[in-house]
Amino acid sequence: MIIDSHFHWWPKSVFESLCRRRGYPRAERSAAGGYRYWRREGEPPRFHAGPEWFDLDRQLEHMDGLAHHVKAVCSIGPLSVHFSDLSQEEGLDAAALWNEEMADAQRRHPGRVWATAAVPLARAEVAVQVLEHAVNNLGLTGANLPSSIGDDPHIDAEWLEPFYACAAKLGVPLFLHPTDAVFANLLSDYGGALHLTLGRVIEVSVAAGRLILSGIMERNPELKVVMSHTGGFLPYQAGRLDKNAKAAKLGAAPSVYLKRMYTDTVSPHMPGIKFAIEYFGADHVMYGSDYPCWSPAAALRLFEEIGLPESDRAKVLHDNARRVLGLRDPAGDLSLRPTPSTDRQGPQASGSPAVAGGAAPTRLRAP
Repeated sequence: MIIDSHFHWWPKSVFESLCRRRGYPRAERSAAGGYRYWRREGEPPRFHAGPEWFDLDRQLEHMDGLAHHVKAVCSIGPLSVHFSDLSQEEGLDAAALWNEEMADAQRRHPGRVWATAAVPLARAEVAVQVLEHAVNNLGLTGANLPSSIGDDPHIDAEWLEPFYACAAKLGVPLFLHPTDAVFANLLSDYGGALHLTLGRVIEVSVAAGRLILSGIMERNPELKVVMSHTGGFLPYQAGRLDKNAKAAKLGAAPSVYLKRMYTDTVSPHMPGIKFAIEYFGADHVMYGSDYPCWSPAAALRLFEEIGLPESDRAKVLHDNARRVLGLRDPAGDLSLRPTPSTDRQGPQASGSPAVAGGAAPTRLRAP
């Protein structure tokens, strides 16, 4: 059994709502059955997402071809910046729609699909409200943390402290993923190869570095941050981080807080995956395929080439995801769920309405 901790499914309803927008960001249906997404006027489409992004049932069928029973944790990926690009009211509505769709996916696939929340980060009190509703009412397993708030890379801003404190108190992880808003235009050369190769991993590395050097990780010892893409460049440059961070005046070396974070195995480079496991430790790495950005078969093959001891292999493939995310099957062990400050249902029993069937998402209002 495998739990894929880095898996993307985008609900059609969200993109249909984008197709109805007159301004930017907006989307259009493509002839192939997917969608093109524009973040800004005058820029080329940011995404050309094929139909494989939008059909969860077919995605799970594809996973069944791996000769393993694969369970999935849905996260947003680079589109997570979208919810902070919108006005406050629109961002709330878009996040509500996304989160209801995620909760419905959990209801339709109990014990096989878990999902994480979209959170607009324009104001801390709004972010806290959305996060609490997603976790306590919808039963989602965590939240997506974009590595920028729109074009602003300062996810370490002091005014966001209540949001991080809330995530720590709830005991749910934040999935840190690049947004393509920081380096995409700067590194657009060579058909995007520079950005896809370097920009995304630099972006997630800078964002994680901000969480460390700002003291957010130090002030919130229970905060769980899951860095995408094997931790970006930070594991390989942790010595430079420690050497150059004296001005941050942290209570411990920055690498101490880095090693408190978690990461995944998403890398097309077996030695890189192996080093991430060696650096963070087998208890802090979760298997991920980045599907449909990448081939699940290739991701699994590279992971298996490492030849981990069976105990560590089991941790990375499934045990860590269950523990870190507090996942449980419908009749599973309640002790696996983190203990939050407020009683809430597990993700498999969210009881949320099915948006796909026409029910409207819960309408949150900005405080």
